Amino acid sequence: NIFATMEYKKLIVRGISYSQTQSGAYALLLEQPDSGVKLPIVIGNFEAQSISIGLEKDLKTPRPLTHDLFTIFLEEAHYSVESVLIYKFIDGVFFANINFVNRILGNSITLDSRTSDAVAMAVRFDAPIYTTQTIIDETGIILNMDEQDWDNDEPSSSQQKSIEELNKELNNAVRNEDFDLAQKIQEEIKSRNKKID
Repeated sequence: NIFATMEYKKLIVRGISYSQTQSGAYALLLEQPDSGVKLPIVIGNFEAQSISIGLEKDLKTPRPLTHDLFTIFLEEAHYSVESVLIYKFIDGVFFANINFVNRILGNSITLDSRTSDAVAMAVRFDAPIYTTQTIIDETGIILNMDEQDWDNDEPSSSQQKSIEELNKELNNAVRNEDFDLAQKIQEEIKSRNKKID
């Protein structure tokens, strides 16, 4: 599997929550397990429901949802989802590919997809989800930053005090699910840390 190479970072579905900032939208949280960095992706109500149902293997809907129907078709055609790659982020939109493999012939197909659809398919096939380090750096947020990193016995300089305040603002923004604000605060903290280094 080419996506299991070092250049790609594996993501796991950490959860879905109602977006406080966009009415009728949900936030899908994908996490890079090694670093704990999370990618918040705004998705629609239908996709949120479909991903949730896909994660709950025992839960069956009375009639197949669109992603279930596509899954049934793939299985009948002897295809499975091998992996998903979130490969690009432009103007607030994530771009993804779904990689399919034919279990009998061994041939593969890659299709461009909305990230929400790609994740909905990945959870149905227990397929791994990958992204690039660049996307993690550009869009990732850390939800539980360790506050003791900023504590020391010496009197706080104004630089450390500012980072501590930013850290509290970041945690508040995440609690309120204002991921746009959280990302801006995270970028500011990163730039301050680079200056300190």
